[in-house]
Amino acid sequence: MTKSRYADFNALNPFFDIVLEGLTGLVDEKHFFDTIGDDAVFDFRYDFPGWPRTIRGRAALMEQFSGYGSSIKLHSADGLVVHRSLDSRVVILEYDVHGTILATGVSYENRFSSVITIENRKIVHWRDYMDSLAAWTVLSAKTVPGAGSRA
Repeated sequence: MTKSRYADFNALNPFFDIVLEGLTGLVDEKHFFDTIGDDAVFDFRYDFPGWPRTIRGRAALMEQFSGYGSSIKLHSADGLVVHRSLDSRVVILEYDVHGTILATGVSYENRFSSVITIENRKIVHWRDYMDSLAAWTVLSAKTVPGAGSRA
């Protein structure tokens, strides 16, 4: 069996799955990264240490996400609400993700709103909002007793 092209990103699968569910009928691809246009722009509407405010291009986004699985493992995503815009190219997704901070064993719970522009069935712009306090709180939390680095 050959390794999946995106196996290094498996820690993000719940996020990928809920986004693809929200974009059903708007994009054709089977994996999140394949739905993104080569020159897509991702704007992150929060300040978070170590995370850029803007990422340009699919390759750069993949590079930024490449280390995610070494620090956070998502186990589920839910709460999907899809809002269709008057501009047929734009869709707004609201969703929650749930996981674990691997270094500490602390539970990670966060909420997102993503404003996505699609052209020719590819994502060309993504504006992301999250509960940055929730992320900061768990990433700066102390280790859960009995927990350590776990997958």
